[in-house]
Amino acid sequence: MELLILFGVLFALMLLGAPIFVAMLGSALVTLAVAGIGSGTVLPTQMASGVANPQLLAIPFFILMGELMARAGLTQRIVDLMMYFFGRYRGGLAYAVVGVNAFASSVSGSAPASASMVSSAMLPAMSKGGYRREFSSAVNASAAVLGPVMPPSVPMVFVSLVTALSLGQLFIGGIGPGILLCLALFGTVFWQARRGKLPDATAETAEKPAPFGTLLLRAAPALGAPVFILVGIIGGFVTITEVAIIAAFYVLLLGFAYRTITPRVLPALFRDTSVFSSTIMMLFAAVGGFTFIIAVQRVGDQVADVIGEWELGPTAFLLLAMLFFLIIGMVLDAVPAILIFLPILMPVAIDIGVDPIHFGVLTVVNLMIGLLTPPMGALLFVLSKIGQVPFGALVREVLPFLTALLIALLTSALIEPVVTFLPDLLFPGG
Repeated sequence: MELLILFGVLFALMLLGAPIFVAMLGSALVTLAVAGIGSGTVLPTQMASGVANPQLLAIPFFILMGELMARAGLTQRIVDLMMYFFGRYRGGLAYAVVGVNAFASSVSGSAPASASMVSSAMLPAMSKGGYRREFSSAVNASAAVLGPVMPPSVPMVFVSLVTALSLGQLFIGGIGPGILLCLALFGTVFWQARRGKLPDATAETAEKPAPFGTLLLRAAPALGAPVFILVGIIGGFVTITEVAIIAAFYVLLLGFAYRTITPRVLPALFRDTSVFSSTIMMLFAAVGGFTFIIAVQRVGDQVADVIGEWELGPTAFLLLAMLFFLIIGMVLDAVPAILIFLPILMPVAIDIGVDPIHFGVLTVVNLMIGLLTPPMGALLFVLSKIGQVPFGALVREVLPFLTALLIALLTSALIEPVVTFLPDLLFPGG
């Protein structure tokens, strides 16, 4: 009964348009009142414990790093490097969109935010190159799922925080599925190009590209930020908070060096980062109260009992959980979905024999693809607005990309080493 009240009030408040942290706190408060669990100080105490993890300090600096990268103009340098490789081929700009999202948008905590950042640079170039607006919007929406999967990934940070899994293993575990997703998108672009649906190379590259050495030197500092984060965490030289602070400072110095960031814009940057970070902290505070009720009501044990009655094996449970997260990803952003549901399902997955790193990484992949899934995927609405294309036309163009991504997801789910091979290799015994 208490669980019906908890989740019933949660989804009712969400349908009414309440912010997710308000919906979580409201449902927790109503359930505490009805069930009589603990005293009046239980909820504020649990909210305080929800934000007591010192690793949460890393999140504002990762968000700041993403804001700084966008303001510093680093994305365009990576675009120029990608076009050196792909500009000679039909559909080169579409290939470049995929490459840019894989390398440049991983520090964003949100795929829609990544889509907005990259598409603002790529959509005008694709329009000038002769691409249809519907296709340009579709490839930008589809490629946006890559950023939060490829390391360093902010959603993986949240997975680590709520499950106590190794962040380094989660980061490295995202490489295999990330590569498969890239190949799936590249294959779809290639198929569209072979059908003659995309402009040839001469329509896109009116100017001769700069020498490779010049382009690499210009892009290397931008590519160095994710590499620096990975080396620091995998090598154990720094904590997640320390590496987030250093990486944000590094990107800030790049912005000053390129003269794309000035001291005048910093107060606004810091203000926007602080406001966004405060919403994340409020969410974690709400999660503290929400998960307290879940723990007291032994929701994980109840889910495990149901799974036991169904006699599901690891593969069947994994596929069912992935379908669940795919649907959840259509209506919830990755962060609240991870914070609400992963603490319930992760213990069940471990008990039933699913590798926790495999499960954690695939949860993020599913939630990202859910954002692209009609009829409610947030990425579709974002690119429909930015690209100024009808929603139905965008959905039709997205379907081939979505199909390819789902095939890559299924491959990653059924073949566990796609996710776990590199973490097991780099973290033996971890």
